[in-house]
Amino acid sequence: MRKRSEEVRRRIVDAAYESFWRLGFRRSTVDSIAARAGLTKRTVYGYFRSKDDLLAAVLQRYDELAAQRLQRIGEGMPADRGGAIDSYFAQLVGWASVTPRWSGSGFTRLVVELADLPGHPARSIARRAKAKTESWMAGRLADAGVAEARAHAREVMLLTEGAMALTLIHGGRDYIDAAARAAQRLIGQK
Repeated sequence: MRKRSEEVRRRIVDAAYESFWRLGFRRSTVDSIAARAGLTKRTVYGYFRSKDDLLAAVLQRYDELAAQRLQRIGEGMPADRGGAIDSYFAQLVGWASVTPRWSGSGFTRLVVELADLPGHPARSIARRAKAKTESWMAGRLADAGVAEARAHAREVMLLTEGAMALTLIHGGRDYIDAAARAAQRLIGQK
């Protein structure tokens, strides 16, 4: 019975993840999430007290997926600083190119959607996730011999987030390519 319960919980979280990713938090309903999971609304509420609780579970799952994505990105990165930056942004282009209806970072989109709710728990979860990514980037830059790796990691994060937003607005990879060139200049490669 326990295994079945975990399976149902995972179906709900996966359905909510897909719904929040595609529609956003506010436009997603528990009814639509239940339907997507092939369950009843009552079953969903048997596992989660509220849509906010479900969102917390989704963000925890998304954080795990983001950590796996960073690990894959890191495995494909050369050790030299120029190669690391090129690889990082090339993989961002790849993510944007191969993901159907790519819509950028889910954490960023969620925080923008919840901008009028500064105390919402999802915002602190997103903040921690972005801090992990920045710390990961700082480590990669330090390993590549980049001076002031923490400061440059923050700048690369700004370039990354801006590139994703402008890619969504303009619908092309030009902004990711421009961010890669700017990051190369920041670390003194070009």
